[in-house]
Amino acid sequence: MNGPGRRPQTTIFTTMSALAQRHDAVNLGQGFPDESGPAHIIEAAATAMREGRNQYPPLAGIPELRQAITAHQQHWYGLAPDPDEGVTVTAGATEAITAAMLALVDPGDEVIALEPSYDSYKAAVTMAGGTLVPVRLDAPAFRLDTARLAAAVTERTKVLLINSPHNPTGTVLHRAELEAIAALAVERDLLVVTDEVYEHLVFDGREHVPLASLPGMWDRTVSIGSAGKTFSVTGWKIGWATGPADLIARVKDVKQWLSFASGTPFQYGIATALASGEEFYRDYIAGYQERRDLMVAGLRGIGFDVYEPEGTYFVTTSVAPFGYEDGMRFCLELPERCGVVAIPTQVFYLGEQEARPEVRFAFCKQLEVIEEGLKRLGAGLA
Repeated sequence: MNGPGRRPQTTIFTTMSALAQRHDAVNLGQGFPDESGPAHIIEAAATAMREGRNQYPPLAGIPELRQAITAHQQHWYGLAPDPDEGVTVTAGATEAITAAMLALVDPGDEVIALEPSYDSYKAAVTMAGGTLVPVRLDAPAFRLDTARLAAAVTERTKVLLINSPHNPTGTVLHRAELEAIAALAVERDLLVVTDEVYEHLVFDGREHVPLASLPGMWDRTVSIGSAGKTFSVTGWKIGWATGPADLIARVKDVKQWLSFASGTPFQYGIATALASGEEFYRDYIAGYQERRDLMVAGLRGIGFDVYEPEGTYFVTTSVAPFGYEDGMRFCLELPERCGVVAIPTQVFYLGEQEARPEVRFAFCKQLEVIEEGLKRLGAGLA
């Protein structure tokens, strides 16, 4: 909470959105699609509304969605969370993360997360009275140093908070990296919370391996997913947490004091969405890989140093070739200079936000929007 005389902080996304409007800029900063979800999913939610399914759902979510989540986990990963005791539906993945931290972290506990990290992690851990300990993924490879991760564990470490595919770098953790994380969790008896909202956005034939599927991990892992990214309905805010009954019960105990429940007709829509055939997912990945390739090639052609992402919506670049060592300054000047918005990745680091040359661009946009953004960048940075 804000103390006396303390003004609430404005997030970088609020700042950049205001600059985008002021300069009529192409917004390649925020990670939401500029097109709606598939028609059959929209119609399923609309049908639920018309049929009067507009009141509170059960705390854990409607049975149809919990069963669909279980079937999805079983089909793709061989996991079988109990739809009654091992699944809870949340108001987006951010609520699931927050509820998990409040449920599992006690005052004084430490939570290790990969850095850079999604900005809500620190807030959630802080609200629980814990301390977020970063383990940095170094540019330009942004790969996990498993020895560094092990060295960060102390007697106060309670939870590993692992995000893969990783926002903002686009790294997809390899099986060997995940196996090292699992071995560490088992050896040190740690709980694990996994943020897997980009689970289906992996490119070039890579695979997403849930930590919960590895030996010794099911009983200690809360896995978090979301429909927003996979089905282009981020505004519906339908996420979930899955795992062993005892851990999910603790998450539900907290969730009842947050949103309690939300989005009844949208839950019916996502139950339909998760039953989409494999062709949907193949087309989805292919479409985003085309956008990634367009963005990567275009940014390289303009002169950026580009770190090609293995997954997610995002491309990380260095703006050092343009004479900038401070990505924040670059991004604040960019809307007026080029008519484009990007996000400085230094906002995803803990502590004092030291100047860094990395900048994140989002390619979850229509091809013509990406092309227009690249055209403006090329002209403005020439």
